[in-house]
Amino acid sequence: MVSHKIQTDLVHCFAEEVIESIIQEVNHDVFCLLVDESADVSTKEQVAVVFRFVDKDGIVKERFIGLIHVQDTSSATLKCAVDSLFAKRGLSMKKLRGQGYDGASNMKGEFNGLRSLILRENSTAYYVYCFAHQLQLVVVAVAKKHFEVGDFFDMISVLLNVVGASCKRKDMVREDQRRIIEEGISQGEIKTGKGLNQELSFQRPGNTRWGSHYNTLVRLVDLFPSIVKVLEYVQSEGSDGVKRRQANGLIKYLHTFDFVFYLQLMLLLLGITNTLSVALQRKDQDILNAMSLVKSTKQQLYNLRDNGWDSLVEKVNSFCESHNTELIIMEEEFVDPKKPRRRTNMTNLHHYQVECLYTVLDMQIQEFNDRFDEVNTELLSCTASLSPFGSFHEFDQSKLVRLSEFYPEDF
Repeated sequence: MVSHKIQTDLVHCFAEEVIESIIQEVNHDVFCLLVDESADVSTKEQVAVVFRFVDKDGIVKERFIGLIHVQDTSSATLKCAVDSLFAKRGLSMKKLRGQGYDGASNMKGEFNGLRSLILRENSTAYYVYCFAHQLQLVVVAVAKKHFEVGDFFDMISVLLNVVGASCKRKDMVREDQRRIIEEGISQGEIKTGKGLNQELSFQRPGNTRWGSHYNTLVRLVDLFPSIVKVLEYVQSEGSDGVKRRQANGLIKYLHTFDFVFYLQLMLLLLGITNTLSVALQRKDQDILNAMSLVKSTKQQLYNLRDNGWDSLVEKVNSFCESHNTELIIMEEEFVDPKKPRRRTNMTNLHHYQVECLYTVLDMQIQEFNDRFDEVNTELLSCTASLSPFGSFHEFDQSKLVRLSEFYPEDF
């Protein structure tokens, strides 16, 4: 029983028993397919397969079926892997009612992606993309497409490398922040109480979680005076020449109007989308509420575009005055820092309002409309009308009729 071969055989036997019990739970009824591909530590490409279904007791279940090794991750190869799995387990593609993949082209491609290849065999296997992941891509798109916003986040990354490069610098930030809080409390400017004035640190954001970028910017505002002091210390006392030059460049950048403007703008945008992101990731979130949250977030972005300029400028000017940062007059001619000698023939107001605020917001709204398409929204809305919660409170006869058009064979 300690033989590696025998232990491997036992594990395979257990796996077969578990998968067989899952197939019996599905009971040749309708189900959804969730697939994702990833390389293991030995760089072998493999596909993880999960079934989502409702059992005989009406309980929604997600069950991991297994990992399938594939030679490559092309849509055709992935389709062959799914077909072989279905054939081995005696499952029919006609029973598939939903697909859930990531946003890679080989998975969600409109013409040759895995979802399209399956839809050709079964037109009712609708593809639904994770709302939370779509939202992340909406926010990332702005940083990638808008040059100044991308440049802003690049500078934040450098700032994190310089300030958070050593424990000593982190401690300097914490100590200076503690001193500021103690002075504020002694002068009556800062309130005290349970949960207030907690120790803060300058957090590094995760590349795949744009909600964490919002927390980083919030901390940057809270710790701004302390961070500037640390940069001044690195500039004058640092032993590494590269870090000293970076600190010098960062001090200059942090005191520009551009930095403050994009800081406040991204705080507004990420604040709106972060609230939605947190709500979408709640396990008890229902479909209708999630869709209404997406709709209200889009409306917030429209409102910010129409009426948000004055409040944004007020926040920017307030920050500039509080931290002795560069202020500009909006009616004066805009000077491009990359080409300071060339006339732009536009005012600062036009540049920051039209080319910055409106452009960034238009990108966000366009991405929202592209990512959260109407077909999925309508399908989910119709499905939610059959929810048994609250004695079928959401039941709507017209939505049921529309749902029958999505699934004609079932009805």
